[in-house]
Amino acid sequence: MKRLILEMGSGVDLYGKDYTKAAARALESTLRGSSLTIFKSLNLSHEIMEVKVTIGVQEPERLDAETIRAKIPRGRGAVSVVFGGQNINHADGSITVVASCAVEAFVPELPFCAA
Repeated sequence: MKRLILEMGSGVDLYGKDYTKAAARALESTLRGSSLTIFKSLNLSHEIMEVKVTIGVQEPERLDAETIRAKIPRGRGAVSVVFGGQNINHADGSITVVASCAVEAFVPELPFCAA
């Protein structure tokens, strides 16, 4: 498999300390910046694409990876959750959660693009 794209983004849950919500926003932000017109241009199915999403948050065990995986719009998706992102503590005791996201899309080696 060859990596076709690498996109990065972030998402925030301001007051709810909801890691899944912040991660979903990070994924949406990341996907908003990419358009894979190569599939249509080369008459390829999105089914050949493997999509790897890596989400970084301060408390990975509190994130529902399956909810995030279900938001991957094309290809065969997998989600890894790692320690990362940021928690911002406020004077009133509330916490803002910042999630980071990397999306990688891979395609098989095709005869017309072999290196």
